[in-house]
Amino acid sequence: MRAVETAWRSAPGGITAPRGLRAASAIAGLRATVAAPDLALLTVADGSASAAGVFTTNRFRAAPVLLSELALASSGGRARAIIANAGCANAGTGPAGMADAQRVAARVADAVGCAPTEVLSASTGLIGSRLDVEAIEEVLPALQPRASRAAGREAARAILTTDTRTKEASVVANLDGRTITVGGMAKGSGMIHPQMATMLAFVATDATIEPPLLAALLRDAVRDSFNQVTVDGDTSTNDSVFLLATGAAGGPSLAGSGDEEGAVAAIAAGVSLVCRDLARQIAADGEGATRLIEVNVTGALTVDEARLAARSVAGSNLVKAAVHGADPNWGRIAAAAGRSGATLDPGRLVIWIGDQRVFAGEPCPFDEKLASRHLRRKRVTLRIDLGIGPGAGEAWGCDLSADYVAINSEYAT
Repeated sequence: MRAVETAWRSAPGGITAPRGLRAASAIAGLRATVAAPDLALLTVADGSASAAGVFTTNRFRAAPVLLSELALASSGGRARAIIANAGCANAGTGPAGMADAQRVAARVADAVGCAPTEVLSASTGLIGSRLDVEAIEEVLPALQPRASRAAGREAARAILTTDTRTKEASVVANLDGRTITVGGMAKGSGMIHPQMATMLAFVATDATIEPPLLAALLRDAVRDSFNQVTVDGDTSTNDSVFLLATGAAGGPSLAGSGDEEGAVAAIAAGVSLVCRDLARQIAADGEGATRLIEVNVTGALTVDEARLAARSVAGSNLVKAAVHGADPNWGRIAAAAGRSGATLDPGRLVIWIGDQRVFAGEPCPFDEKLASRHLRRKRVTLRIDLGIGPGAGEAWGCDLSADYVAINSEYAT
């Protein structure tokens, strides 16, 4: 995979970087405390795009999640538009909430000129509040989607809640004589924990891909990115990740047949790079966070066990607190890996804090001041080798600060 990834290079832009996708945003007045953009609309320029979605595993699921799942099933994995709002989760609102979501999707379909089943929906905000459909209907006619970088940036801003900054990523490559772009935007700061992390992500490519293959590419990308992010141990009711393939780059449509293996692997690498970039940005912008924590695990029995151990360490409140206090307490890292469920032999375990090896089957002498200095950096790396097998995985989290408690003790008021 690493050789395939090298074909991709970072590019400016986000969700509108791929050809064939446009964006718009507006202030609908859905936010309770501030007048700021809170409605984003993504549209496909010509015809419909292949579409796929991965959604929260929380059983208390929001109306837009249920509606988008139904839409993808009914359309056969095709979409013309995505409507997303901040300021209201439309979760826990019963049949009325589903009717609200359906009404908004129908209005968007009318505006775009497509069937309601070709409209995907996403919401984020306070659980239990009804969506102000009239306010959305009022501003919909003013939304004029554009393919510009500015339009994409404005849409990325409109979906934020407690985030402190927008989250965008884009990569480009020349594949089989065609320039292919993958771009995306995301939001997420709190209520972030696998299986998925409250997060929304929208990713698109201008490659031509059939819906079943697109769905498989998205599942794999989410497994290695958004499912490896943890901020606070809470999985949202609204988590959604969408992937669109507009086909605007031209070329035959990829379906995953044997002779397409190289092209499929290349596209998969591009989608994965964007998703992992957005996942890291979410972790770095965790509520109250001052540091991004990257946990890299090698030597696990399997890849799945490596991911499991990495998530356990990244999600440990004791590890997060130690990072915030710049305390090189390797025992907390060892304990978190040990309780993860991954196969572990303490005699083979090796732990690094930055470049400092702190444990190798037994405590190692190390420079505590240098280790503490590393823990004060904006990007903290913790490495763990289980010494058992070939499995490798990574996870991302953030430190735990007093600001996290302050933010969440006042969220609804």
